[in-house]
Amino acid sequence: MLNIIDSFQMRPGVGGGRIHGVPPLCPEGGGSAGRDVIRGRRRRDRRGLEMESVLALGGLVLLRDSVEWEGRSLLKALIKKSALCGERVHILGCEVSEDEFREGFDASVNSRLIYHDLFRDPLNWSGEALPGGPLGALQAMCKRTDRGPVTIALDSLSWLLLHLPCPALCQALCALSQQHSRPGGSSPVEPVRVLGLLHEELHGPGPLGALSSLAQAEVTLSGTMGQASAHILSWRPQQCPARQTQWFSILPDFSLDLQGGPPLESQPHPEPHTPPVDPTAHVTFNLHLSESERAAKDSLTLPFQFSSEKQQALLRPGPRQATGRIFYEPDAYDDLDQEDPDDDLDV
Repeated sequence: MLNIIDSFQMRPGVGGGRIHGVPPLCPEGGGSAGRDVIRGRRRRDRRGLEMESVLALGGLVLLRDSVEWEGRSLLKALIKKSALCGERVHILGCEVSEDEFREGFDASVNSRLIYHDLFRDPLNWSGEALPGGPLGALQAMCKRTDRGPVTIALDSLSWLLLHLPCPALCQALCALSQQHSRPGGSSPVEPVRVLGLLHEELHGPGPLGALSSLAQAEVTLSGTMGQASAHILSWRPQQCPARQTQWFSILPDFSLDLQGGPPLESQPHPEPHTPPVDPTAHVTFNLHLSESERAAKDSLTLPFQFSSEKQQALLRPGPRQATGRIFYEPDAYDDLDQEDPDDDLDV
């Protein structure tokens, strides 16, 4: 995911496509070491192109976090990447103050951020908050006329879901993600990217499914052994959904450090070979028959087997064959009814 994020905002004429962290190739450094460096650069370039292809589509990108793996740091890292690429970034802040959100950004990044504050006065008691409340702020963003590519960050969609009806929020997001930046009111140039932070543990399947249906890409945060990972699901027109996983870490200045895979401690290690255990080694009875025991078993006629001797005895009973009779002695407490139980049936 971070490869995707490292290429985030690599748009033509906007930002560079260089991936940091790859050692330079030495002209004289041939051999296997040089080939390994080239392979490593190609792998990183490929991951960067994958991230670029996911996020360059524009539209709504959901950042789904949890209590264990928070997503605001990743949201700020993507915002920084957009700002450094020359984009104007609108932020609808609902959960933290403007000072706290801007903390960690340098002056070059903060100068490109336009913060719409809903945190200070969410109910507009002072009358100085955004006109129209959260929905009015979203509708005002749909009417902006910024020149060049624009990124809109929503911190967070969970807060908006708690204060707005889900249909109204979905309609506003659809209008945001489908609009284009119009320099001076001219023809559309660049699609608008909407980054929405979503605390998925706070919502049921209905709102989550509605937001997923509007998104061009979903980034679900998880991890293991203290190493964060992002599972990316993206949709392209007339193509099957694409899935990929990116391991990453976020530096104190909100730069992304892309990892090639999970930490070594979390990778499965093959267990040493152990000989199979014989389940019959310690039983208290004999599981095998000797030759004489097997012959006696085979010659035994079981009671349920219909042998020829039984057949002859049934077809030709002997002259002195006893017949069975049943003797019954009534008990003192037996309920004997002398009447015919079928007397009323006229039979």
